[in-house]
Amino acid sequence: MAEATVGGSAETIEASELAEIGLRFEVDGEIATITLDRPEKRNAQTFATWAALARIGDNLPGQVRIVVIEGEGPSFSAGIDLRMFTPDGVPGQGSFASNGQRDDESLGQTIAKAQRGFLWLRRPDIVSIAAVQGHAIGAGFQLALACDLRILADDAKFCMKEPALGLVPDLTGTKPLVELVGLPRAIELCLTARTVDAKEAYDLRLGELVVPRGELRQAVRDLAGALLATERGAATATKRLLQGAGQRSLEEQSAAERQEQIARLKIMSARS
Repeated sequence: MAEATVGGSAETIEASELAEIGLRFEVDGEIATITLDRPEKRNAQTFATWAALARIGDNLPGQVRIVVIEGEGPSFSAGIDLRMFTPDGVPGQGSFASNGQRDDESLGQTIAKAQRGFLWLRRPDIVSIAAVQGHAIGAGFQLALACDLRILADDAKFCMKEPALGLVPDLTGTKPLVELVGLPRAIELCLTARTVDAKEAYDLRLGELVVPRGELRQAVRDLAGALLATERGAATATKRLLQGAGQRSLEEQSAAERQEQIARLKIMSARS
Protein backbone atom coordinates (compact mmCIF):
# COMPACT_ATOMS: atom_id res chain seq x y z
CA MET A 1 0.00 0.00 0.00
CA ALA A 2 1.57 3.28 -1.09
CA GLU A 3 1.62 6.50 0.92
CA ALA A 4 -0.35 9.25 -0.76
CA THR A 5 -0.03 13.00 -0.97
CA VAL A 6 -3.52 14.42 -0.76
CA GLY A 7 -4.66 17.10 -3.17
CA GLY A 8 -2.70 19.83 -4.84
CA SER A 9 -1.56 23.45 -4.41
CA ALA A 10 -2.22 25.00 -1.02
CA GLU A 11 -4.38 22.10 0.11
CA THR A 12 -1.70 19.45 -0.28
CA ILE A 13 -1.08 17.46 2.88
CA GLU A 14 2.29 15.79 2.89
CA ALA A 15 2.85 12.55 4.76
CA SER A 16 5.25 14.35 7.11
CA GLU A 17 2.58 16.90 8.04
CA LEU A 18 0.05 14.16 8.71
CA ALA A 19 2.61 12.31 10.82
CA GLU A 20 3.04 15.36 13.05
CA ILE A 21 -0.74 15.45 13.55
CA GLY A 22 -0.87 11.71 14.18
CA LEU A 23 -2.41 10.42 10.95
CA ARG A 24 -1.41 8.27 8.00
CA PHE A 25 -3.12 8.31 4.62
CA GLU A 26 -2.54 5.56 2.06
CA VAL A 27 -4.19 4.66 -1.24
CA ASP A 28 -4.16 1.22 -2.81
CA GLY A 29 -6.14 1.33 -6.05
CA GLU A 30 -9.75 2.12 -5.17
CA ILE A 31 -9.23 1.77 -1.42
CA ALA A 32 -7.98 4.59 0.81
CA THR A 33 -6.92 3.95 4.40
CA ILE A 34 -6.77 6.63 7.06
CA THR A 35 -4.91 5.50 10.15
CA LEU A 36 -5.08 7.30 13.47
CA ASP A 37 -1.42 7.00 14.41
CA ARG A 38 -0.82 8.14 17.97
CA PRO A 39 -0.77 4.75 19.70
CA GLU A 40 1.09 6.13 22.70
CA LYS A 41 -1.93 8.43 23.27
CA ARG A 42 -4.45 5.74 22.25
CA ASN A 43 -5.07 7.81 19.11
CA ALA A 44 -6.57 10.75 20.97
CA GLN A 45 -7.93 13.45 18.68
CA THR A 46 -7.33 17.21 18.54
CA PHE A 47 -8.53 20.19 16.50
CA ALA A 48 -5.67 19.42 14.10
CA THR A 49 -6.91 15.84 13.65
CA TRP A 50 -10.34 17.06 12.59
CA ALA A 51 -8.95 19.72 10.25
CA ALA A 52 -6.70 17.16 8.57
CA LEU A 53 -9.58 14.71 8.15
CA ALA A 54 -11.58 17.46 6.43
CA ARG A 55 -8.70 18.25 4.08
CA ILE A 56 -8.32 14.57 3.20
CA GLY A 57 -12.01 14.45 2.34
CA ASP A 58 -11.81 17.62 0.25
CA ASN A 59 -8.91 16.20 -1.76
CA LEU A 60 -9.74 12.50 -1.90
CA PRO A 61 -8.32 10.99 -5.13
CA GLY A 62 -11.07 10.46 -7.67
CA GLN A 63 -10.53 6.73 -8.08
CA VAL A 64 -11.20 6.00 -4.41
CA ARG A 65 -14.44 4.12 -3.71
CA ILE A 66 -13.74 2.67 -0.26
CA VAL A 67 -12.38 4.62 2.72
CA VAL A 68 -11.20 2.62 5.73
CA ILE A 69 -10.66 4.32 9.08
CA GLU A 70 -8.46 2.40 11.51
CA GLY A 71 -6.36 2.99 14.61
CA GLU A 72 -2.75 2.03 15.21
CA GLY A 73 -2.05 0.11 18.41
CA PRO A 74 -4.46 -1.20 21.05
CA SER A 75 -7.24 1.38 20.56
CA PHE A 76 -9.27 2.77 17.69
CA SER A 77 -9.43 6.16 19.42
CA ALA A 78 -9.75 7.01 23.09
CA GLY A 79 -11.47 10.28 22.16
CA ILE A 80 -10.43 13.85 22.77
CA ASP A 81 -6.84 14.60 23.75
CA LEU A 82 -7.10 15.37 27.48
CA ARG A 83 -4.75 18.33 27.08
CA MET A 84 -7.68 20.15 25.48
CA PHE A 85 -9.28 20.27 28.95
CA THR A 86 -6.26 21.99 30.52
CA PRO A 87 -5.82 25.81 30.61
CA ASP A 88 -2.89 25.68 28.16
CA GLY A 89 -4.50 23.12 25.85
CA VAL A 90 -2.67 21.60 22.88
CA PRO A 91 0.28 23.75 21.69
CA GLY A 92 -0.85 25.91 18.79
CA GLN A 93 -4.46 24.73 19.09
CA GLY A 94 -5.71 26.14 22.38
CA SER A 95 -8.09 24.51 24.82
CA PHE A 96 -11.82 24.19 25.39
CA ALA A 97 -11.59 26.97 27.97
CA SER A 98 -9.84 29.38 25.63
CA ASN A 99 -12.20 28.56 22.77
CA GLY A 100 -15.21 29.00 25.04
CA GLN A 101 -14.26 32.64 25.59
CA ARG A 102 -14.84 33.49 21.93
CA ASP A 103 -18.10 34.87 20.54
CA ASP A 104 -20.86 32.46 19.52
CA GLU A 105 -20.41 32.92 15.77
CA SER A 106 -16.67 32.30 15.87
CA LEU A 107 -17.07 29.30 18.15
CA GLY A 108 -19.80 27.89 15.92
CA GLN A 109 -17.50 28.19 12.91
CA THR A 110 -14.79 26.28 14.77
CA ILE A 111 -17.19 23.46 15.62
CA ALA A 112 -18.48 23.39 12.02
CA LYS A 113 -14.89 23.02 10.76
CA ALA A 114 -14.37 20.07 13.09
CA GLN A 115 -17.62 18.47 11.92
CA ARG A 116 -16.44 18.68 8.29
CA GLY A 117 -13.82 16.08 9.13
CA PHE A 118 -16.64 13.61 9.83
CA LEU A 119 -19.41 14.63 7.42
CA TRP A 120 -17.63 13.76 4.17
CA LEU A 121 -17.48 10.08 5.14
CA ARG A 122 -21.20 9.86 4.23
CA ARG A 123 -20.64 10.89 0.60
CA PRO A 124 -22.69 8.66 -1.74
CA ASP A 125 -19.76 8.07 -4.11
CA ILE A 126 -17.74 6.26 -1.42
CA VAL A 127 -18.40 3.62 1.23
CA SER A 128 -16.63 4.27 4.53
CA ILE A 129 -15.69 1.47 6.92
CA ALA A 130 -14.52 1.84 10.50
CA ALA A 131 -12.23 -0.97 11.66
CA VAL A 132 -12.70 -0.74 15.42
CA GLN A 133 -10.45 -2.43 17.96
CA GLY A 134 -10.09 -1.60 21.62
CA HIS A 135 -11.54 1.65 22.88
CA ALA A 136 -13.69 3.93 20.71
CA ILE A 137 -14.51 6.65 23.22
CA GLY A 138 -16.29 9.97 22.64
CA ALA A 139 -14.81 11.42 19.47
CA GLY A 140 -13.61 7.91 18.61
CA PHE A 141 -17.15 6.57 18.92
CA GLN A 142 -18.42 9.43 16.77
CA LEU A 143 -15.77 8.81 14.11
CA ALA A 144 -16.92 5.19 13.91
CA LEU A 145 -20.55 6.38 13.71
CA ALA A 146 -19.62 8.72 10.85
CA CYS A 147 -18.73 5.70 8.74
CA ASP A 148 -21.28 3.73 6.74
CA LEU A 149 -20.18 0.39 8.17
CA ARG A 150 -18.35 -0.77 11.29
CA ILE A 151 -16.38 -4.01 11.63
CA LEU A 152 -15.54 -4.73 15.26
CA ALA A 153 -12.76 -6.67 16.85
CA ASP A 154 -13.97 -8.76 19.75
CA ASP A 155 -12.21 -6.39 22.18
CA ALA A 156 -14.00 -3.27 20.87
CA LYS A 157 -15.54 -0.98 23.47
CA PHE A 158 -17.76 2.02 22.76
CA CYS A 159 -18.53 4.89 25.14
CA MET A 160 -20.12 8.31 24.52
CA LYS A 161 -18.10 10.17 27.14
CA GLU A 162 -18.87 13.83 26.32
CA PRO A 163 -21.85 14.37 28.68
CA ALA A 164 -19.77 13.02 31.60
CA LEU A 165 -17.18 15.70 30.74
CA GLY A 166 -19.74 18.51 30.70
CA LEU A 167 -19.98 18.57 26.89
CA VAL A 168 -22.38 17.26 24.26
CA PRO A 169 -21.46 14.93 21.38
CA ASP A 170 -21.01 17.46 18.56
CA LEU A 171 -18.98 15.58 15.94
CA THR A 172 -22.06 14.43 13.97
CA GLY A 173 -22.58 11.28 16.08
CA THR A 174 -26.00 11.87 17.63
CA LYS A 175 -28.10 11.34 14.49
CA PRO A 176 -26.58 7.98 13.44
CA LEU A 177 -26.63 6.81 17.05
CA VAL A 178 -30.39 7.45 17.34
CA GLU A 179 -31.00 5.90 13.91
CA LEU A 180 -29.11 2.76 14.86
CA VAL A 181 -30.18 2.10 18.44
CA GLY A 182 -33.36 4.19 18.86
CA LEU A 183 -33.97 7.26 20.99
CA PRO A 184 -34.44 5.61 24.43
CA ARG A 185 -31.25 3.55 24.16
CA ALA A 186 -29.30 6.53 22.77
CA ILE A 187 -30.37 8.62 25.78
CA GLU A 188 -29.31 5.84 28.14
CA LEU A 189 -25.92 5.34 26.47
CA CYS A 190 -25.07 9.03 26.36
CA LEU A 191 -26.29 10.13 29.77
CA THR A 192 -24.78 7.20 31.64
CA ALA A 193 -21.59 7.29 29.54
CA ARG A 194 -21.31 3.56 30.12
CA THR A 195 -19.09 1.27 28.10
CA VAL A 196 -20.60 -1.08 25.53
CA ASP A 197 -18.59 -4.18 24.63
CA ALA A 198 -18.40 -5.74 21.17
CA LYS A 199 -21.17 -8.27 21.74
CA GLU A 200 -23.66 -5.68 22.96
CA ALA A 201 -22.58 -3.26 20.23
CA TYR A 202 -23.37 -5.90 17.64
CA ASP A 203 -26.73 -6.61 19.25
CA LEU A 204 -27.48 -2.86 19.19
CA ARG A 205 -26.59 -2.70 15.47
CA LEU A 206 -23.51 -0.57 16.14
CA GLY A 207 -21.42 -3.03 14.14
CA GLU A 208 -22.05 -5.23 11.12
CA LEU A 209 -19.62 -7.97 12.14
CA VAL A 210 -17.52 -8.98 15.16
CA VAL A 211 -14.30 -10.89 14.53
CA PRO A 212 -11.26 -11.94 16.58
CA ARG A 213 -8.77 -9.11 16.92
CA GLY A 214 -6.22 -10.78 14.69
CA GLU A 215 -8.75 -11.15 11.86
CA LEU A 216 -9.95 -7.52 11.79
CA ARG A 217 -7.91 -6.28 8.85
CA GLN A 218 -8.68 -9.32 6.73
CA ALA A 219 -12.40 -8.95 7.46
CA VAL A 220 -12.25 -5.32 6.34
CA ARG A 221 -10.37 -6.30 3.17
CA ASP A 222 -12.95 -8.98 2.41
CA LEU A 223 -15.80 -6.52 2.86
CA ALA A 224 -14.08 -3.91 0.70
CA GLY A 225 -13.59 -6.46 -2.06
CA ALA A 226 -17.26 -7.43 -1.97
CA LEU A 227 -18.33 -3.78 -2.11
CA LEU A 228 -16.06 -3.09 -5.07
CA ALA A 229 -17.74 -5.86 -7.06
CA THR A 230 -20.72 -3.54 -7.62
CA GLU A 231 -20.50 -1.07 -10.51
CA ARG A 232 -19.62 2.37 -9.14
CA GLY A 233 -22.49 4.33 -10.67
CA ALA A 234 -25.08 1.86 -9.44
CA ALA A 235 -23.48 1.76 -6.00
CA THR A 236 -23.48 5.56 -5.72
CA ALA A 237 -27.10 5.87 -6.86
CA THR A 238 -28.23 3.11 -4.50
CA LYS A 239 -26.45 4.62 -1.49
CA ARG A 240 -27.99 7.99 -2.33
CA LEU A 241 -31.44 6.38 -2.41
CA LEU A 242 -30.93 4.59 0.88
CA GLN A 243 -29.60 7.69 2.61
CA GLY A 244 -32.72 9.66 1.72
CA ALA A 245 -35.23 6.92 2.49
CA GLY A 246 -35.69 7.82 6.13
CA GLN A 247 -36.76 11.39 5.34
CA ARG A 248 -39.19 10.49 2.52
CA SER A 249 -42.69 9.07 2.40
CA LEU A 250 -43.22 5.84 0.46
CA GLU A 251 -44.55 7.84 -2.48
CA GLU A 252 -41.56 10.19 -2.39
CA GLN A 253 -39.12 7.30 -2.16
CA SER A 254 -40.83 5.55 -5.08
CA ALA A 255 -40.44 8.72 -7.14
CA ALA A 256 -36.77 8.95 -6.17
CA GLU A 257 -36.28 5.33 -7.24
CA ARG A 258 -37.84 6.12 -10.61
CA GLN A 259 -35.55 9.06 -11.19
CA GLU A 260 -32.41 7.18 -10.24
CA GLN A 261 -33.41 4.23 -12.43
CA ILE A 262 -34.17 6.46 -15.40
CA ALA A 263 -30.68 7.90 -15.11
CA ARG A 264 -29.12 4.44 -14.86
CA LEU A 265 -31.06 3.11 -17.87
CA LYS A 266 -30.00 6.06 -19.99
CA ILE A 267 -26.38 5.46 -19.06
CA MET A 268 -26.71 1.76 -19.95
CA SER A 269 -28.37 2.66 -23.25
CA ALA A 270 -25.61 5.10 -24.14
CA ARG A 271 -22.99 2.40 -23.53
CA SER A 272 -24.67 -0.20 -25.72
